[in-house]
Amino acid sequence: MKARYRYRIYPTVSQQVSLAKLFGCVRVVWNDALAHCIEEYRAGNQKPQNKTLQKQFITQAKKTEDRQWLGEVSNIALQQSLNDLDQAYKNFFKSCKGERKGKPVKPPKFKKRKGRQSARFHSGGFKVHETARLSARGEASVYIAKIGKIKTIWSRKLPSSPSSATVIKDAAGRYFVSFVVEIVPESLPETTKSCGIDLGITDFATFDNGEKVKAPKPLKKNLKRLRKKQRHLSRKQKDSKRREVTRKKVAKLHAKIKDTRTDFLHKLSTKVIKENQLIALEDLNVSGLVKNRKLSRAISDLGWREFRTFLEAKADKYGREFRVIDRWEPTTQVC
Repeated sequence: MKARYRYRIYPTVSQQVSLAKLFGCVRVVWNDALAHCIEEYRAGNQKPQNKTLQKQFITQAKKTEDRQWLGEVSNIALQQSLNDLDQAYKNFFKSCKGERKGKPVKPPKFKKRKGRQSARFHSGGFKVHETARLSARGEASVYIAKIGKIKTIWSRKLPSSPSSATVIKDAAGRYFVSFVVEIVPESLPETTKSCGIDLGITDFATFDNGEKVKAPKPLKKNLKRLRKKQRHLSRKQKDSKRREVTRKKVAKLHAKIKDTRTDFLHKLSTKVIKENQLIALEDLNVSGLVKNRKLSRAISDLGWREFRTFLEAKADKYGREFRVIDRWEPTTQVC
């Protein structure tokens, strides 16, 4: 069973410059290859193979004057960018043919300079220093190819050696490193308890025993601040330094709202999984409910779908049974 472990990293000023170059090169390679694929489709041709794209937009592009700076960053991240593009197209084609479950997958999009940036490495492009992981202060260093050792806050221990690492810079300017590791599903002590959960707006969760849980509703509490900052952002001149400063302030507030909501959902889902052997949750049409303009903000602020995702993943990890009740069952009246 695979899982993703994410840690906060603090690169130095010089490392931030190197990471900015890395993100830019990964973005340019992705956009150049995507533009070429779109041109081939419009000309009536099939999508070029991944090997052809890597040769044209990495190997040959480094020899040109316009793209010679691609050689300043790790070649592993550039190759992985085109591998991800190839996988994105495969998911899109399978979705069009009906071979992929879930919602329809849209075709890949061009990456933008502003917002979330990322670069992925496989085992040859990074290294985790075991001795640093065991330091008393919980700090560790992770080596990234052509970046160096980056200070990492080791909030929890890795269960196994990671197969890949993704360096991330979010819209708020924070840096993270995310590892994909193989974990062994744990088994909690069995219990005879079970619970049914009804989700709502006034009370986030109502259990079958009458217990109710209120949601923090971080968007509602910070709505005035958010509107004020967004109003200031709209008045700033485009591509100015003041606009960039204001944009980061808005992004930091959005990150705070998201972190508050995610922390609440993680803690509640973990508590429910540990205390109950069987968990039953109603199936809500969240995408349809969000279309109601009077309730869309309140529903989006709760995170119903994310809560269900957490319960499914943790039930699979800890050996619990998770069931989904039909959406037409009168769960609200029963609870």
